[in-house]
Amino acid sequence: MACVPYFVHPMKMTMHIDEDVLDEVMKVTGAASKTKAVAMALNEMARKSRLRKNLAKGSGVPADQLDKAYDPRSLAVYRVAEDQAPYGKRRSRR
Repeated sequence: MACVPYFVHPMKMTMHIDEDVLDEVMKVTGAASKTKAVAMALNEMARKSRLRKNLAKGSGVPADQLDKAYDPRSLAVYRVAEDQAPYGKRRSRR
């Protein structure tokens, strides 16, 4: 499987973007530049759109079958991997 670069064909364009909104996006995302902030925001919007479409399609498995196939108690095995240290106290090293 070939590796696809982040930008296949980047292009320069002029856009009118509200400075306050762009500053907020840069703070929220931690983007180092305006270009990266806009790219992150656009990618997030595209990701959310794909997610909505996939959720709307559904899995094709009826709800009663999903209920039978999934047992939330089975996850308890992963929650007891080790004893929890009391809150605020360090564990002694052995």
